[in-house]
Amino acid sequence: MNAPDRYERFVVPEGTKKVSYERDTKIINAASFTIEREEHTIGNILRMQLHRDPNVLFAGYKLPHPLQYKIIIRIHTTSQSSPMQAYNQSINDLDRELDHLKNAFEAEMLKFSRDY
Repeated sequence: MNAPDRYERFVVPEGTKKVSYERDTKIINAASFTIEREEHTIGNILRMQLHRDPNVLFAGYKLPHPLQYKIIIRIHTTSQSSPMQAYNQSINDLDRELDHLKNAFEAEMLKFSRDY
């Protein structure tokens, strides 16, 4: 079969950065972030979180090719922020939101297990 090994889709090769940053030279306050070994799940969640930030003018992502296991996130911000600040803030906000979701789920599971 021509399909690549499944292991290749998820493990970042040694010497490769998980996230790389490239500033846009044509547009002020714009940049691209390449995230290795990720796909639509992370791209869409991160894009939606970036859209919640009032300083973000544009946030989008793309998969360059189905056989390349990376996404490219493009961010354009106002002059009050930078793409790096917006990216870091969205990652931190998502981390807190997912921690809250995990804790709420575990609390409900604990209540459910006590009832039975």
